[in-house]
Amino acid sequence: MSLGQQLAPHLPFLRRYARALTGSQQHGDSYVKAALEAIVQAPDQFPRDVDPRLGLYKTFQAIWGSVNVANDDEPDTGPEGSDNESIARARLARITPLPRQALLLTAMEGFTPEDTGYLIDADADEVDRLVSEALSEIEEQTRAEVLIIEDEPIIAMDLETIVRDLGHDVTGVAVTRDEAVAQAKAHRPGLVLADIQLADDSSGIDAVKDILSEFTVPVIFITAFPERLLTGERPEPTFLITKPFQRSTVKAAIAQALFFDRATVPA
Repeated sequence: MSLGQQLAPHLPFLRRYARALTGSQQHGDSYVKAALEAIVQAPDQFPRDVDPRLGLYKTFQAIWGSVNVANDDEPDTGPEGSDNESIARARLARITPLPRQALLLTAMEGFTPEDTGYLIDADADEVDRLVSEALSEIEEQTRAEVLIIEDEPIIAMDLETIVRDLGHDVTGVAVTRDEAVAQAKAHRPGLVLADIQLADDSSGIDAVKDILSEFTVPVIFITAFPERLLTGERPEPTFLITKPFQRSTVKAAIAQALFFDRATVPA
């Protein structure tokens, strides 16, 4: 099997990580593209002593840490709305990049502390410390009112508990597209958590499009098939949670989405 064939199944999830890390589909995909170009140009330098997925993320980390491939003059045309690069820079000054990387790599991407340590050049104990630091800083920094679009009662209740445990408020729980749009218009949320398939066979994606036509708000999509929404085509979600999810994954995604949103206020 060629190296390209080995890496292909992992690319959607690298895109998810890159987008969450940068807060932008455009910028995240630019870094992924740069990493792939580096592999193509120097395949002999690709880490062969580790799992292909780990080697892929290691290459990405090297690009992320050494190259600025984002074009600040280009607006972000992803489904969450306008480019918030200036806001991101201001908040990056208040939280170091490494803790956020450790949090996303463990909580969202599911790497062990040992593998995460390999990716960011730290030992497992240091990774645990960095994750704790990121959670502490981000939780103190952001709060929001959250609209949950989810037609499965148990999942909706679980999401509501996670949201409230993080110190945020829930504006409502909608189970259909029309209900979601009506609730969003009645009480404008600061964040939307949206399932893809809803109770009346309507689409959470369509519900989000309707909401975003009224105002800009960060969105986290929830789906059992993330690879279908992470093909590299546009527009696509910047923040994505895979079902079944861990509480830590939702926590990391919420924190990161709010981190890049201009409407978020200090706690």
